[in-house]
Amino acid sequence: MTQPQTQATRPTVTYTQGDIVLVRDAERFWLGKNGHTFVGRVERSWPHADTRKVLYDLTELSGNRTRAGIDPDYMRLLPPADAMHDIDTAPLSEPDTGALTPAAVAWLRQHLAQDTAALPAQR
Repeated sequence: MTQPQTQATRPTVTYTQGDIVLVRDAERFWLGKNGHTFVGRVERSWPHADTRKVLYDLTELSGNRTRAGIDPDYMRLLPPADAMHDIDTAPLSEPDTGALTPAAVAWLRQHLAQDTAALPAQR
């Protein structure tokens, strides 16, 4: 007896200019080729002339390369909260900076350097 197939449904997402997304090149993925997934920034959206499906033009962040006509079915939004999670949850009360991720340390160094420049000179 065959089992009925279930299909996962995902909500329709509309991406806006500047959104950071994870993109999978489906053809490269299914052929087992490298470089099938990348992070991009949405530059614009436009309707396909024949199908009227909305497609996206992106800038690939790792190589600053433009990718045109990306199908949103193969895109996922990378929320800022996820990107900043390590900084938001960094154990700042611990003296061991090794417990912080490199991104959190870099962010803290950058902001501490900016803040100390604004402090008045010590007497």
